[in-house]
Amino acid sequence: MTSPRSLPAIDALLRAAESHITQYGRPLVTRALRESVEEIRGEVLAGASVPPTEIILARAFSRLSGWTTPTLQPVINATGVILHTNLGRAPLSRAAIEAMSLASAGYTNLEFDLETGKRGSRLIHAKALLKWLTGAEAALVVNNNAAAVLLALSALASRRRVIIARSQLVEIGGGFRVPDVMKQSGAKLVEVGTTNRVHLSDYEEALSEPTALVLRAHRSNFKIIGFTEEPELKEITIVSHRAGVPVIDDLGSGSLLATERFGLGHEPTVQESLAAGVDLVCFSGDKLLGGPQAGIILGRADLVAKIKRHPLARAVRADKLCLAALTATLLHYLKDEAEREIPIWRMIAATPEQNKARAEGWAKELGQGEIVAGESTVGGGSLPGENLPTFLLSLAVKSPDKFLEKLRQQQPPIIARTENDRVLLDPRAVLPEQEGALLVGLKNVLGRKT
Repeated sequence: MTSPRSLPAIDALLRAAESHITQYGRPLVTRALRESVEEIRGEVLAGASVPPTEIILARAFSRLSGWTTPTLQPVINATGVILHTNLGRAPLSRAAIEAMSLASAGYTNLEFDLETGKRGSRLIHAKALLKWLTGAEAALVVNNNAAAVLLALSALASRRRVIIARSQLVEIGGGFRVPDVMKQSGAKLVEVGTTNRVHLSDYEEALSEPTALVLRAHRSNFKIIGFTEEPELKEITIVSHRAGVPVIDDLGSGSLLATERFGLGHEPTVQESLAAGVDLVCFSGDKLLGGPQAGIILGRADLVAKIKRHPLARAVRADKLCLAALTATLLHYLKDEAEREIPIWRMIAATPEQNKARAEGWAKELGQGEIVAGESTVGGGSLPGENLPTFLLSLAVKSPDKFLEKLRQQQPPIIARTENDRVLLDPRAVLPEQEGALLVGLKNVLGRKT
């Protein structure tokens, strides 16, 4: 049949789609059917035959599936990049996930004082733990570290001079640039030194004029090597304080643990910055801390109090889910169990032999694949140039790019990488509970011609 009049009526199609109406609701199913019928009507007018009712329903159901599938999906990270920014950075501990679940399932005392029965402040949550773990006088949590830096500059240096070394005018992922943030805050950028060499005298000369702040931005995602020089943070704080100017240290990753213990280079810790005498430290919650996305400001109580009062503080405040997960994450550090309970630290601490055993298990289950030595990276703008030795499952396939595409089509999607025309899967960042799904997905793809 080639006449559009032969197409079934929407009412008839709805009767045939009762089970989907139960699943998706009548209005959405009706829309999917109407759009599918209109699409087919155009094809019939162009000369195609009217398809069977089953085909029309299948098209509508495909639309329903596409409309209702969340764009944000869990994936399996087999890339070997632990803090993969594009994959959501740090996975949370079980305790953090449970804390978020409890906080989201009902009401909380987010801004309610249980002792007095009156309105409280959300700013108290996680504050005591942050002070305890770092020795800071005061703490403030906002929704990300860029917001933390912007808020601090807006509150303390609007229309006033802020000194920063040219070697620290960084750009990180997504086009985030330190100079742009400073400009947005209203602060007046004062650059000192050159790209590769900054002297203490450069700071001293700039501090001879009225200045609101000195900002140190950690170069978290690149290194400057060769003919370089830069004063130590403690030296910068001494000359700044001599001039009566506070120092803010934008740490970025903000580790609480010494990365050298895991065979990595040194990543500045929050405790080191405070010990060097800085007045405020800003860092992320979802990088080396291993918690939820958050921006954390620690330091002098008078400066933190001023930041809290700024109107922008409300716009960038953390919500109850962030505060619940952050508190649970910080408790792991307090109880000296971070390496055991926080996923990113378990991944960093995993030995090459442990990863080799996992990769060998995958190869045995799949009945193919070669185990080769390789390297994992921390990622997330942390420890640039530093790698962790690992072992990889290497698969020889006809078309590596098509193979990766088919891996991404699995449920859950599998994200791997290629090198020298081979598909590589690194066990380091694959969560243990995802191994079953990983193997099912690999078997599905290996069972097809690629």
